[in-house]
Amino acid sequence: MPARNRDLHGNAPDKCEIALLLIDVINPLEFPEAHQLLRFVPPMARKINRLKQRAQKGGVPVIYINDNFGRWRSDFRHQVEYCLKKDSPGAEMVKLLRPDPSDYFVLKPKHSGFFATTLETLLRYLGVRRLILTGIAGNFCVLFTANDAYMRDYEIIVPPDCVISNTSQDNRQALQLMRRFLKVELRPSPRIVFPRNKRTRLG
Repeated sequence: MPARNRDLHGNAPDKCEIALLLIDVINPLEFPEAHQLLRFVPPMARKINRLKQRAQKGGVPVIYINDNFGRWRSDFRHQVEYCLKKDSPGAEMVKLLRPDPSDYFVLKPKHSGFFATTLETLLRYLGVRRLILTGIAGNFCVLFTANDAYMRDYEIIVPPDCVISNTSQDNRQALQLMRRFLKVELRPSPRIVFPRNKRTRLG
């Protein structure tokens, strides 16, 4: 048998049992009803930013799961630039949460981060068994991604302070649904402790 190809075709440089997913935070917030989200965006973005910084220090891979806005020719860098326009309602959020060169990204055509994407392949190469889900919106894309993660036997943590929906009630209902039916652990972001050793399980 030939030796395994040592380049990154079909591989990933990081190995970790945990991954932090940021769902639809690279977002211009220009869709109908987005104004309902805007009041919840600043505190969520700050908490996700702090969580991401701690994840990076712990060697935990950060994966952006983002809608392609229906533009099949779009690329992630172009989306970041587009969302940073001064007149974009989501510009401040994107400025705070813009990806670093070491981060991963996956473009999705529908609500779930798993549907018709490379996410499952990436997670397999990273050796991930547990997912931390954050982002927008709790009652749609976060919920659908959690559902598909549950179907694939991933352990799931959702910090309630890092997920928002159009209303507080919608968010609470989605979180409780995830906890009850998808076995999601709801843990506030300050209580998520990342290991210093990439191979160590999340505490």
